[in-house]
Amino acid sequence: MENIIKRVNIGCGQTPTPGWHNIDNSYSIRLAKHPSLITVLEKLGLVGEGQRNFASYATRSNILWGDATKRIQFPDDFVEAIYTSHMIEHLDRQESIAFLKEAHRILAPRGVIRVAVPDLRKLVYQYLVEGDADSFIEKTLLTRNRPKALIEKLKYLVIGDRHHLWMYDGQSMIRTLYMLGFSRPQILDPGRTMIPDPGELDLYERADESVYVEAYK
Repeated sequence: MENIIKRVNIGCGQTPTPGWHNIDNSYSIRLAKHPSLITVLEKLGLVGEGQRNFASYATRSNILWGDATKRIQFPDDFVEAIYTSHMIEHLDRQESIAFLKEAHRILAPRGVIRVAVPDLRKLVYQYLVEGDADSFIEKTLLTRNRPKALIEKLKYLVIGDRHHLWMYDGQSMIRTLYMLGFSRPQILDPGRTMIPDPGELDLYERADESVYVEAYK
């Protein structure tokens, strides 16, 4: 029983954590089980080389598919640590609340959640210093060009929107975690964590653009 993995990286993308369960909702992971379908979609222009490569990588790295806004595949009070990096900003507000409720459900008492997000405060500060509105809007990823060509529209229907739907700074993430019943949420410097045994977890992931907030259940 001691060897059961009770640490989960949700929305791991192409940076899974060794020794943890790694979950992502990428369409490529679902396609990984159907290589012939990938070939067909690639010929239609709906799947690119990057997605094909990620599907292969996800299989080799044992990345599991999961929609964390609906159900995370663990029982109540089971997980000792949850990590999510640059994922929650891709959810709308209702989806992010649904995800954090699921995270709270599966966390064991005194379990820790670590959330890394693009820090809106850093982006605003950079804008105030540089005064470049176009760069600011581009870096928020809160907007994109409308798909115009038929193939672009089909990609949007199949894959969905990978841009940001909500942005946070440290204090707004703290308020959100408090609202959903987490205990003692706090901002931590890169390299610091309340997780007792983080293993190979990257505590500096995207440190130049991120804010890290942790909380207990």
